[in-house]
Order: sequence, then C-alpha cells, then structure tokens
Amino acid sequence: MERRHEVLFEQLNTYRTELLELVKDISEEEAEIVPQGFNNNIRWNLGHVIIDQYLWLRVLTKEDPPVSMAFNEWFGYGTSPSQFTDDTPSLSELVTLLNEQPRFIQETYKDRMEEEFAPTEMGMHTIEQVLIRTIFHEGLHVGAVTAIKRQIKDR
Repeated sequence: MERRHEVLFEQLNTYRTELLELVKDISEEEAEIVPQGFNNNIRWNLGHVIIDQYLWLRVLTKEDPPVSMAFNEWFGYGTSPSQFTDDTPSLSELVTLLNEQPRFIQETYKDRMEEEFAPTEMGMHTIEQVLIRTIFHEGLHVGAVTAIKRQIKDR
C-alpha cells in the first residue's frame, strides 16, 4: 500500500477515534436531544457519518454497503430525527458500527484506492478521492457533535 493511502487510513482512524471518544460518556437519552438552534441530535450525526461514507463509496463503485439502505432514510442528507422509527439503530448500535467501519473500508478498498470509476457529480473517480471527501465530512460532524455535546452537558 502506498504511503499516501496509509495516511488516509490513519486520518480516517484518527477522526473516528476522536468521534467515538466524544460520545463515550453520552447516554442513549442524551443522544436523542436536539438542542435549540440545531436541526439534529448526536444519534443522527453518528448515523449520518456511517451512511455518508458508504453512500459515496456506493455511488462510485456501485457496490452495496454492509448496512441497510434504510440508513439513508434515517440519516441521509436532509433527514432528521423526526424520521426515526423503532428500527433505527440505537446509540450503542451506531457506536459498534462506527468502530467497525474504518477496518471494513481499509480491508475492502486498500488494494483498489486508485481504481478508476465513472466520475461522481463532484468529479471524484477513485476511492482515494472519495475518502478524502468523506474524511473531511466526518471532521465537520466531529465539530457538530462537539457543539451539541456542549449544549447538552451545560444544561
């Protein structure tokens, strides 16, 4: 594996560790709170990080992700916690999936990082390019979870 790909996987693991560290002291009840001024809660943000990475990989490779496509109905762009159902994964289930996802992505795509696909609407045509975008996106949600957590813990 090329060094730049190793760096991408290191970044994915670093952001994921940071995200998981942020929520380790959050209860299931706290994960449901949508503070004033926010559109979503911690649970939604975690599910969104999971499905966002898998959706971009799916858009590129046309391969189904290892999670239900119902994730897109619960956590996709433009959704909100009001769309959760009894089947929507809990905080603890999402934490488990978040722990597993970087390993799955690395094992599945490490030898395919530069494989050429038809470009996405954002012009990405390799897994490497998709991971650059999704790692950046995850960093945004680390910030959102940090801000929501502050609101919840300062109550």
